[in-house]
Amino acid sequence: MQGVLTGFAVIAVVIAVGYVLGLRGHLGPQGREVLTRLAFHVASPALLFTTLATADLSVVFSSRLLVTALSTVAVAGAFVAVGVVRRWGVGRTTIGALCSGYVNSGNLGIPIAVYVLGDASLVAPVLLFQLVLVTPVAVTILDLSGGGAKGPLWRRLLTPLRNPIALGSLAGVAVAATGLRVPAPVMDPLTLIGNMSVPAVLLAFGISLCGSTMPMRGADREPVLLAVALKAFGQPAAAWALASGVFGLRGAQLLDVVVTSALPAAQNLYTYASTYEVGERLARDVILVSTVVSVPVLVGVAAVLG
Repeated sequence: MQGVLTGFAVIAVVIAVGYVLGLRGHLGPQGREVLTRLAFHVASPALLFTTLATADLSVVFSSRLLVTALSTVAVAGAFVAVGVVRRWGVGRTTIGALCSGYVNSGNLGIPIAVYVLGDASLVAPVLLFQLVLVTPVAVTILDLSGGGAKGPLWRRLLTPLRNPIALGSLAGVAVAATGLRVPAPVMDPLTLIGNMSVPAVLLAFGISLCGSTMPMRGADREPVLLAVALKAFGQPAAAWALASGVFGLRGAQLLDVVVTSALPAAQNLYTYASTYEVGERLARDVILVSTVVSVPVLVGVAAVLG
């Protein structure tokens, strides 16, 4: 239980600092936008590159990854299906689908993996899956559904190569796959810059809470409720069913995949929504509510399967 509480406490403190900054106006009226752009265009690409460049890509072929991928597709597909029927729009539906299945595997998943599962590397499959596949696909859809949809077909097909998030991920995978060793004079500055990503995202999220209305109200109430239900309950349930019923995982392996699937929606999803100016309130509310709801869910999962 200590790992769950520790991870959430760290996030809560940094978000609270961001809220105070926004309340007092220390960063000016454009503080949130500057932090968001810093995270999206500079810090996050550097973090993704340095993380993936030194990663063990053999986890891609593990059963844990298959469980993660299938459970993510299941809940994201459910949200997309409802979004199409309800005509929520491509961009808004994409953000909602991400919030339904994209877990906080970094700044929350790592400490929980250490304290609850006993091994930080156990979060690697979901981390790699999200960085290598989900993120490039999602930001490409957001690009094509917005201003990036204009121009010739060949230019639109090259969208991932122009997006900093996707480019950082793909470059990191290329380095890891080829076994190249990035020189320290190059890697060290990138690591230092990448370390700004998580704090910048959390601070921007905290600033966004200033003057905001209570979550799950207004036009976004329905998609928020759906995304929270899918993220907090649907994804861990799907992961448990797949892991135990299809792949025959038991004991620590079963606990691993269910705990990682029960993590709340990642804070960097708000960065994507804010950058593309679509579904911002949806992302903010789902992240906030799913983070609160995931505490008893994670404690329950650890108690039952641990």
